Parts: sequence; C-alpha cells; structure tokens
Amino acid sequence: MRVASLLPSATEIVCALGARAELVGRSHECDFPAGIEEVPVLTSARIGPLPSSQAIDRAVREVLLDALAIYRIDVEGLREARPDVIVTQDLCSVCAVSLDDVRAAAAALARQDLAIVNLHPTKLGDVWEDVVRVAGALGRAEGGRQLAADLRARVDEIARRATPLRTRPRVLTIEWIDPVMIGGLWMPEMIALAGGEPLVTHPGEHAPVLHRDRLAKLAPDVVVVKPCGFSLARTLEELGALREALPRSWRARVYVADGNAYFNRPGPRIVESLEILAACVHPDAFADFAEKHRASVAPALS
Repeated sequence: MRVASLLPSATEIVCALGARAELVGRSHECDFPAGIEEVPVLTSARIGPLPSSQAIDRAVREVLLDALAIYRIDVEGLREARPDVIVTQDLCSVCAVSLDDVRAAAAALARQDLAIVNLHPTKLGDVWEDVVRVAGALGRAEGGRQLAADLRARVDEIARRATPLRTRPRVLTIEWIDPVMIGGLWMPEMIALAGGEPLVTHPGEHAPVLHRDRLAKLAPDVVVVKPCGFSLARTLEELGALREALPRSWRARVYVADGNAYFNRPGPRIVESLEILAACVHPDAFADFAEKHRASVAPALS
C-alpha cells in the first residue's frame, strides 16, 4: 500500500497504525513523528511567513476573497509518488488543501484504482471513527479498531479522575489571537472531560470571532490560548497582542499552549491535548500531566 497524507493529523494516524513505511507523500505541514521529514512533500502554501496573527488573518482573507485556494498540490510530485490512497479533509480550507483540489489532482493522474479518504471530524467520536476509516483503507482494520479503543480508554481515564472534583471552573479556549476566535468543534467536549464548564461554544460548533465587548461579558476562570498552527514559542511572541485582545476585567488564570502539535490536530495526540487541558483546569489534581507537558504549556499574563 502506498499512502499520500495531505494533512498532519492524518499523517499521525497513519504512523500510529504502524504504516509509516507506506507513506510516499505528505503535506508541507506534517512534522510528526520524528523522521517524517524524509517523506516527499506534495503541498505548499500561497502565504509565506508573516509577523503576526493579525497579518496572517488578513492575508488568508485576501486569498479567499480572490477565490484562490490557500494551498497548492504538486501534481507531478503526486504522480511520481504513485499513491494507492490519498488521505485529505474538507473540514477547514485554512488548514489544508481543499477536497476539490485533491479530486482534481487525482483526476489528472487518470488512475481508476486511486482511493481518496476524506476526513471531516467535528467531535471526538469522529476522530475515533476517522482512525478506523483510515485503517480500513490501509488494510489494517483490526489495528484501527484497537488504536481507537486505546485512545478512548485513555480519555475515559482522564474523565474518571476529573468526575469527583468538587469545582468545575469556567473555561474559555482561544484558537486565534487577532481577531480572537473561540475554540469550537471538539474543544467543548474536552473541557467537560477535563472537569471544566465550557464557555461560548457547544460540541461540533465552528470557532466564532468575539470582539472585546462580548469578551468583557464573560467571566472565565481559566483561559487556554492555543492558536492553530502556532508552537508555544510562536504564541509567546504574541503576548503583547494577547494583552490588548483580552479584557482587563478578567481574573482568569491564562495559559498559552502549543496549538500546532496539540488541540488543533484531530489525531492520536488529541489525548495528549486533553492531558494538557486537564492540567490547566485542575493543576493540583493533574500535576502529573503538568509535569509531563511542561515544555508545551506555560502560564501567561500573570
């Protein structure tokens, strides 16, 4: 089996299934697990590095206004890779190549036996189902069922530890700084599992933009800032913008976390994301997770 994975979470699923050797192509953003950089890159971005989240947001909106895709597929590279399976997504046009572009690239190869596995996870249950679907396409169905069961069991154990805790802090997660976007999709579920009360969004809802007047009406106890595509170091560079964006009336504990490796990748490391979140919501009860992930999360704006 020859597999081209065009988004990071799918690459992590393929590798977790033990199929790393079957990868013949990846997206330019696939950076885990170690050694994945040896796999040929099949995509690129129209937008280069920019200095701030505001600048990135503006550039993305301009590209979309021009009816252009944010990412390109290297069709010739795809042809040379000769995949049997392409794994992609249609959940977010800002996160990875569009499904239409993948279909067009696949059509250009004129391969009747080429399978496209399209992922569209909006809740945690969808993530486990995607693991099983990818495994089935790779001929590893039993391994997929086992991996999904193992991931669910780890999540259930975290929820078991959080259930008896006496307090349920009000939790807000932020997935973009300028403008402020509130974490949606699977994030409200994760907050509840970690022993918190999610604010603003419900499971499966997409990230809304909130301006300062609406933010000021909230009273979170815990805020976790984990911008999509930003490492912890990159997020720390935006502390000035974060201070400007968040209401001064808040008395919340504010954390910044690695949103590139965690939270925004609906793959196996979503469980590690829940561990980080639990350590932020209940630092005393989940001190083991705080220690385990100390390189990926930090208190901010204290």
